[in-house]
Amino acid sequence: MAFAVRKHDLPAIEVRINFGVFAGRDATAAEIDRLAKWLLDEVGEVSIISEERHEIDAQVEASVHQVRIELTTGVPADDIGRRALEGRILERAEHWARQCVAERHVDVAEL
Repeated sequence: MAFAVRKHDLPAIEVRINFGVFAGRDATAAEIDRLAKWLLDEVGEVSIISEERHEIDAQVEASVHQVRIELTTGVPADDIGRRALEGRILERAEHWARQCVAERHVDVAEL
């Protein structure tokens, strides 16, 4: 059930969206599909990871729902091209997150 990954490709571009902090909930499968559709207009292949992250030490525990976008292929080799693509991915991710929050969010007062 558990296994170690000894060798893997690092993403050439990684964008993280602190979805739960603003939406107060997890991203739905339909929302992830919509994000993928928007990104596939820009890139040929993308990995989208929807996860609950726990940061824990002896004094504090924090948990947040996060969405990660990873690109490992189709990224320009030159720094200018890579940064331009990264900027476009960031812009689309930000727009997607804001739209999801506007459509449905949970207020902290409701919890």
